[in-house]
Amino acid sequence: MGSPTSARRRPRPPSDHLAVRAARLRIHGVPGVTDDERAEHAALRAAERARAIAYLDLEENRGPVPVLDSEAAGEVLRSARRIAVVGASSNPGRPSFGVFRYLLHQGYDCVPVNPGERDVLGVPAFRTLREAVDGTGPFDIVDVFRRSELCLPHAREAVDVGARCLWLQLGVINWEAARIAHDGGLAVVMDRCTAIEHRRLRGR
Repeated sequence: MGSPTSARRRPRPPSDHLAVRAARLRIHGVPGVTDDERAEHAALRAAERARAIAYLDLEENRGPVPVLDSEAAGEVLRSARRIAVVGASSNPGRPSFGVFRYLLHQGYDCVPVNPGERDVLGVPAFRTLREAVDGTGPFDIVDVFRRSELCLPHAREAVDVGARCLWLQLGVINWEAARIAHDGGLAVVMDRCTAIEHRRLRGR
């Protein structure tokens, strides 16, 4: 039988917890942390704050430009025929694959825009939105599956090719991209899934 002292001893944290604690101590001034590590930590915290603010602005409808709500987004889908899916993947495990397949099955003329793909579900992929328009014709919706910070070029392209709507997928929020699209005359949808909104539309 162990001694009373050993019985009361707190268990050691798992090694990954120790690593996290060590990282926190390094960042908060314990000798050994480099200026680059402090700068990286500060940049990550700033990015997290920016994402939180952008999300709250969208939830509370206080962003710099108007963004369509669920009902208005459904009306865009109702009138649309052609959708460019930026970031569409041939990998069945990726959300963009499932949404692309769903939209095709609902009768939309969908075209994948992804320089890393040859085709998605047999539909030839294009490297850029401009190439997709030149090869297949104009689009009603540009549906973007990219990280929020990578959306600006796609917003500019959507304006340049004369799309009707810039649609940033669920979890994608970029107010500068929204401003570019809005100033270019496009409707803007953010943080919504085209497949989910289409199902809601069918249920109305």
